[in-house]
Amino acid sequence: MKEKLAIRPLEIKDIPLIADYWLNSDPDFLIAMGVDLDKLPSYEGLTKGLTAQLAKPIKERQTYALIWLVDKQPVGHCNVNPFIFGEEAYLHLHIWSANKRAKGIGAHLVQLSIAHFFEKLKLKRIISEPYVLNPAPNKTLAKLQFKKVKTYRTIPGSLNFEQEVNRWVLEK
Repeated sequence: MKEKLAIRPLEIKDIPLIADYWLNSDPDFLIAMGVDLDKLPSYEGLTKGLTAQLAKPIKERQTYALIWLVDKQPVGHCNVNPFIFGEEAYLHLHIWSANKRAKGIGAHLVQLSIAHFFEKLKLKRIISEPYVLNPAPNKTLAKLQFKKVKTYRTIPGSLNFEQEVNRWVLEK
């Protein structure tokens, strides 16, 4: 791989990039990811919420996010939400630009992120529940030795519609 891949914790300057991803992505892309478009927050609501999270000590946050970098340029984010410090976290992974998807970088960035989350949040396990009809995260998690423990119907997050998900677990 020619590109230099890196991660770093979310900073205030990154919040508009995340807001743009959620609010300006193609609706069909979001639906294919399991997003209920009616649940998307406003730009102001999203930026205020993320800014408030950054102001809290890590142990008190509802979400903790990393920015994914390719050649020092932000290309996506990975976050855990919810998480219980010292116990477990629910992993979410997002590459913002369509031209960066399906290039093999996602697995490498997730691997870097997992190591960071285990160390920084003192986790025992990481769980991810992607939509069964969204192949990219399911393939990535399998590749990274997550164990698929079940498939079931749920509303996996605050922005999702009810859907079938695969529950993947990685123990430390």
